[in-house]
Amino acid sequence: MSIEKAKVLLASDSTTKSRVLQLDPRDNVLVALTDLGMGERIRFLERDYVLSADVPAKHKFVTEQIAAGGEIIMYGVLVGKATEALRPGDLLATRNLRHAAREFHETEEVGRTWTPPDVSAWRKKTFTGYHRADGQVGSRNYWIVVPLVFCENRNLAVLKQAFEEELGFAAPQVYRRQVRELVRLYREGKNDELRSFTPSAMQPGTPSARVFRNVDGIKFLMHEGGCGGTREDANNLCALLAGYIHHPNVAGATVLSLGCQNAQIAILEEQITRRDPHFNKPLLIFEQQKSPSEAAMISRAIRETFLGVVEADKVARKPAPVSKLTLGLKCGGSDGFSGLSANPAIGHTADLVAVLGGRGILSEFPELCGVEQELIDRCTRTEVADRFVQLMRDYAARARAVRSGFEMNPSPGNIRDGLLTDAMKSAGAAKKGGTSPITAVLDYPEYASEPGLNLQCTPGNDVECVTAQVGAGANVVLFTTGLGTPTGNPIAPVLKIATNSGLAERMADIIDIDAGSIISGKTTIDEMGEVILDRVIEVASGEARTKAEVLAQDDFIPWKRGVSL
Repeated sequence: MSIEKAKVLLASDSTTKSRVLQLDPRDNVLVALTDLGMGERIRFLERDYVLSADVPAKHKFVTEQIAAGGEIIMYGVLVGKATEALRPGDLLATRNLRHAAREFHETEEVGRTWTPPDVSAWRKKTFTGYHRADGQVGSRNYWIVVPLVFCENRNLAVLKQAFEEELGFAAPQVYRRQVRELVRLYREGKNDELRSFTPSAMQPGTPSARVFRNVDGIKFLMHEGGCGGTREDANNLCALLAGYIHHPNVAGATVLSLGCQNAQIAILEEQITRRDPHFNKPLLIFEQQKSPSEAAMISRAIRETFLGVVEADKVARKPAPVSKLTLGLKCGGSDGFSGLSANPAIGHTADLVAVLGGRGILSEFPELCGVEQELIDRCTRTEVADRFVQLMRDYAARARAVRSGFEMNPSPGNIRDGLLTDAMKSAGAAKKGGTSPITAVLDYPEYASEPGLNLQCTPGNDVECVTAQVGAGANVVLFTTGLGTPTGNPIAPVLKIATNSGLAERMADIIDIDAGSIISGKTTIDEMGEVILDRVIEVASGEARTKAEVLAQDDFIPWKRGVSL
């Protein structure tokens, strides 16, 4: 249910109207939109509730008598069970609530009827991107340098320093200059100034002039894998790297291999061919154990990479339809407002893009616990639904095998801000997928090729998930946060959307869009979703950079397919 529809359920009393919210008529909890005090009388649907404790904003109190073991319903779904008897007005907390979720099952009744949103305002809109020979269109134009094994990370660092500084891609060294200033004060014996020194007056330095106009940078995907793990780890790493090499935001790649590791060059090449049998991007491979010396390999890699970047610079942006957008849909550092504001807002954005022929990627399988049946029923084909069921059950079984489970998912920050169980968190997290039909289900680290909403098996872990979404082809990522998460990606712009205005003001350096106006009633979910799509088009066109790009938040962590929640 949208916030607009939910507000119909609120009492006409102006003192109550903006303070509590019911998300679904079936719910037996109310959400506090602002801090409520113990002893306050809250009137809702002509019933009065006297609060037995303080109810902080984003938290919930029950609206009926609930026996120990009784069900707690929110968003119209089971999100937990009471561990003790509860009375109307009682605050929900971890001491009186435990995780519980409905069972799910395969179904033959797929292809639910859907009423798509009006997209007439975007039918003729385009973004300017980098057109690739395989038909994909990038929002950025990067050259990437990847190691097949962690043994090559030191060589990767050498290349990174050389290229970024000399080609004008290095971030301004404001913190390095801060340390230099502290050293100066120390050497001059100015101890008082040293203790009171603040860098607030220091301005960011100006990077050296960019050499290449049409290349957004050279990105170095350092990781700790490639050998020493399982063969599955090596195969998945090669497949993930193949996804990055195949990605529309990548013009070409330099690959560093030691030679003896599990993640072999042949596996990488096979995975690239799976994604594009006619792959024709520049792919430069250097194997250290076949080189006369480390210096010789690095020197050759520098020369050939430079020549590759020269060619990449010849590609210019051209108009492309919105159907060429693939959106990663992610939340991190979630709070009790995530499922009410930013998540459904990007869900509406995803619906608009789906109608226009583009793709959305909804991941984080541990955070779909309890809403599986809703997603199963939205699948367009039985085989799509069956694959989702199997992947969810396999993931849950892996967790149980190491004495873990989805119920361990909410972080301390999530709990502190009102997300008390995994099912409660999941019910709000699933809103990122909007309401459109689910056209495909991807296992990690497969590549998205089906238009519409794709489900992708990943952990909820912020960086592992975004890394996987981009590896599946997302050329823009929409990342909602209620607590503030400094996450980005090396090759895809990540737009951060705050669930509440307080966060947007407090962490303005990392937040791109404030969806808190939905909570205050100034903006509807649909309106915010449309604002977000317009910003996506602007960012995808290179007309604006995200805060994550400005701060060089180039986070990259491959998932080793273990139990990461």
